[in-house]
Amino acid sequence: MKKPITLLLAATLFSLGLQAQSAREEIKANIYLSGSNYLDYDRQLPTTPLTAAPKGYEPYYLSHYGRHGSRWLIGEGSYAGPINTLREANEEGKLTPLGQETLRKLEAFLPTTEKRLGDLTTVGERQHHGIGRRMTENFPEIFKARNVPIDARSTVVIRCILSMTAECEEFAAANPTAKIHNDVSESLQYYLNRPKSPRLREAGMLGRKDQDKYNKLYTHPERLMKSLFNDDQYVYDNIRAGSFMRQLFEIAANMQSHDTDIELYSLFTEDEIYDQWRLTNIGWYLDFAAAPQTRGLMPFSQATLLRNIIETADTVTQVQATLRFGHEICVMPLACLLELDNCNIQVEDLSKLDEQWQNYKIFPMACNIQLVFYRPKKGKTGDILVKALLNERETRLPIQTDQWPYYRWQDLRQYYLDKLSKYE
Repeated sequence: MKKPITLLLAATLFSLGLQAQSAREEIKANIYLSGSNYLDYDRQLPTTPLTAAPKGYEPYYLSHYGRHGSRWLIGEGSYAGPINTLREANEEGKLTPLGQETLRKLEAFLPTTEKRLGDLTTVGERQHHGIGRRMTENFPEIFKARNVPIDARSTVVIRCILSMTAECEEFAAANPTAKIHNDVSESLQYYLNRPKSPRLREAGMLGRKDQDKYNKLYTHPERLMKSLFNDDQYVYDNIRAGSFMRQLFEIAANMQSHDTDIELYSLFTEDEIYDQWRLTNIGWYLDFAAAPQTRGLMPFSQATLLRNIIETADTVTQVQATLRFGHEICVMPLACLLELDNCNIQVEDLSKLDEQWQNYKIFPMACNIQLVFYRPKKGKTGDILVKALLNERETRLPIQTDQWPYYRWQDLRQYYLDKLSKYE
């Protein structure tokens, strides 16, 4: 069966867009992309307007899953570990002037992290205010409808709750009549942030060998160590150079989560930055995408979430919205499970993954998936249609259509149910 012309055209245009710039060129132009899941959402906002509703149709329901906004790093040693390494070297007189400057920067930032690990930052709050505001602007038929029910639920993590709150503040400001219901409970975790099953954990272990291989291939700390320390033997005896380099890069990448002048990207060369991103890109691909190395199973970690999305949509009879707030470890596999654009691509040669799949296009801080449902206007007849937005960009879906980016919901619903049944 031939694909409709509009679908082929959309797919072709998307492909050309991907080929317009390589990942290396994109990261060179916007260094913050190298932060992977630390990317500030507002540093790559969409610029293409959304496609107007099909003639005779109007949006009536929005179903959403979104990640919390920018945050402090989470690990207990994320900041203290590198600082202690540099402090000990400084006490021994082993730091270069650049090493001493780096220590001063980290020590200046350290007080802001006290009792803040994992917390939402002001940057993260701002991201969600922007997303909520644009939702009301993009879909006023839903969010400005009188007495519209808006059901918003979050995982029990504070940064997710505050992210939900920021968006709901925008809904309330745009529509004082909105009936906003917020819920946070352990009872919701089974679909908002479900742990991987034993089957998926076992499949995930298959990728460890590849991860170790590329850790060695893409981590070259020698130049950085010489720039920070004045004694090669000291480094050899006291510092796990590769691990230390990755820790520093993580801090550098996440500085974009803060309103600060402290900058650490300049510690790294262009090639080092790109290699650290490639390494992280592979790690996320193996852990959460449809990687053949892990049997293509990892997206099914969100099978329960997808069922919740379908089952909730089945109950909708009036204008309303359903919003769910959680984590990137849910958004990424959900995007792959939904087969948004090329999220679900399978790449055998991981050394070429950067050419075909880029994590920063899927899961920046505050990343989100919006499924927008359309029905015929009053007095009209026709099928229920749906379009998908990934980070507010219209995406391709895995079935045919003759009016991209809109798809028949019944066809898409059946496609996903069949896919889930085969897995389960």
